[in-house]
Amino acid sequence: MHFNHYGGEAALLAADLVNSLAPAPPLAPLLAARGVTDHALTTAQEADLRDWAVRLAECFGPQDLPRRCARVNALLAHASSSPRISLHDGHPHFHYSAPAADPAAHVRALTAAGLAYVVCFAEAHRLGRCARTPCGTAFVDTSRNGRRAYCSVRCANNDAVARHRERRRH
Repeated sequence: MHFNHYGGEAALLAADLVNSLAPAPPLAPLLAARGVTDHALTTAQEADLRDWAVRLAECFGPQDLPRRCARVNALLAHASSSPRISLHDGHPHFHYSAPAADPAAHVRALTAAGLAYVVCFAEAHRLGRCARTPCGTAFVDTSRNGRRAYCSVRCANNDAVARHRERRRH
């Protein structure tokens, strides 16, 4: 499944933010890697985005559709802004935050819209959590069939080996 930059790509950024909670590296390189041009954050903005990532985390993993929609709606309400069409690179595309928004507000609006995009235009269950214990990494399933259960091939293989060893032990 291919996503556009302001839809599913923003959901991938949301997953990255959720996964950055554990070791808590600086967020600017992560934002730059996902194409966020204004990624210089103050200490307060960095803390704001870490709090935001905790809220984003609730949207990933198994849950019923009404609960997931309610959680994404709460994010959209909190990050509300006026979407607009921009031509800064010569092609029309959406921006989900106001032109004068600080980087944290921009990322909040972008990631909330990205999760809404996946829920509405892909499939809500594509906002997953790795099935390997204790991994639990958040991911956006971009596979063709939408049946991915692991964050990576490595986790899938490690889990398969663990299951095999467990069966052989018994």
